[in-house]
Amino acid sequence: MVATSRPAGAVLIEFSQRRPRAIAPEVPAEVPVQVAYADIPFGIMMMTPADLDDFAYGFSLTEGVIERAADIRGIAIEEGSAGAVLRVDLVAARLQTHLARRRAMAGRTSCGLCGIEDFDSLPRARLPAGPAPEVSLAAVRRALGTLDAHQPLNGLTHAVHGAAWADDEGRIVLAREDVGRHNALDKLVGACLRTGVVPGAGFVLVTSRASYEMVEKAATFGARTLVAISGPTALAVERARALDITLIGIARRDAVTIFNGAERVVIDTQAPG
Repeated sequence: MVATSRPAGAVLIEFSQRRPRAIAPEVPAEVPVQVAYADIPFGIMMMTPADLDDFAYGFSLTEGVIERAADIRGIAIEEGSAGAVLRVDLVAARLQTHLARRRAMAGRTSCGLCGIEDFDSLPRARLPAGPAPEVSLAAVRRALGTLDAHQPLNGLTHAVHGAAWADDEGRIVLAREDVGRHNALDKLVGACLRTGVVPGAGFVLVTSRASYEMVEKAATFGARTLVAISGPTALAVERARALDITLIGIARRDAVTIFNGAERVVIDTQAPG
């Protein structure tokens, strides 16, 4: 399955020229992807059909289906005309646990809690052990300054979200993209899980707002710092405080707003490399 297409019929009008002209811009693909465990459907997400292996790992972790990468024995991707099916093969113990708590979920591009039937089913990450590490403001600036270079799909389409993992120095190590902000973060979490990234040795950077779900997903992975291009919701701030996560929002190359953990942000005068 392709990640982009060029639909016909688009017209560009430049304000300076005021003359319409036909163009064929690239737009991101958005297809239904079903996740199934032991051939039992779990949920359908509307997403960009790329990095689906990473998504399977990240989604399974943030949904509480697995606790570590080794809980998945294998993944089969079946592509069809209507979408794709991710068949995730769990180890026996995790499969039994999953079947005991299975719920139906139908997801949409912009929704991270669709299908939850009661408040007790809301995802809740566990409070991590130990104090959160410091994060350098210079490292945050460095990551923000290089983020565009790690978003090739958005460079083509200007229509997808990104999620990146940066190390302590602000170097972006991994990045994933998707039309859905939750999906992009799940893909990133999965990529980090599969490559053995140490959650405490860096931070998550997302191009969306810092919603409740984004904080929970980052915390479930074990990240202690979340940086978001847009602002957080009130519940996101509340959960960041409860989970002892440094939450930085409205992150721009010239300024950031620290909503939680300001005492852990190291303000140095060294320019980012």
